[in-house]
Amino acid sequence: MTKPILKTKATKYNSPKRMVELSQRVTDKLNAHPQVQWLESPHAQLFVHQNFLSDADCALLIDMIEADSTPSDLYETIKTEGFRTSYSCNVKIDDPDIQRIEKSICDLMGLDNDHSEVLQGQRYLVGQQFKNHHDYFHETEEYWKKEETNGGQRSWTAMVYLNEPEEGGATAFPQLQYQVEPRKGMLLMWNNMGPDGRPNLNTLHAGTPVVKGTKYIITKWFRLNRWHGRSFQ
Repeated sequence: MTKPILKTKATKYNSPKRMVELSQRVTDKLNAHPQVQWLESPHAQLFVHQNFLSDADCALLIDMIEADSTPSDLYETIKTEGFRTSYSCNVKIDDPDIQRIEKSICDLMGLDNDHSEVLQGQRYLVGQQFKNHHDYFHETEEYWKKEETNGGQRSWTAMVYLNEPEEGGATAFPQLQYQVEPRKGMLLMWNNMGPDGRPNLNTLHAGTPVVKGTKYIITKWFRLNRWHGRSFQ
């Protein structure tokens, strides 16, 4: 009896072919939505949806962040003084409001919530920032040994601005020579992969320092495969 051909680790955890198919599916869905705008760039895919979250939902999420946030963490191999100075928290995934908000993001993008990490809330006070980084995983780093089997590579990022700081706090994409200014309730989405289904270096981005006021956001990262961490919450 012939043994079945098993998928290679590379195909299972980070398949460019599957990434291309996933990217096209999300792109088609976003392009067809009347309230989604494409931020024109030949080097990366970015989209926005104005007023995605209501004022009430923004206030609810800000309260959650204030109650539970702690200093933001980084992988040991990339920890650098002053690199990420914000506060973060993973929201409670069994909260009905969180489930509703997560579903609205997934429905808009056509992605499976089981493939996403826990929704993360972040708070930036004056002077706090997150310097230039990629959301996708660098597979040469030590942390990839764990992440490849826990959902694999990150595909898309979805981020909502919950308020508008008085000054600063933009999301800057230096390779694109472009930055997105915070707008309350606005959803920003981008594809971490390029047209070939491989990590796109042009998605390098930063949360620039807040100059005046406080900045609140939520971020949702999607994976190529099911994210197992959701089972242990």
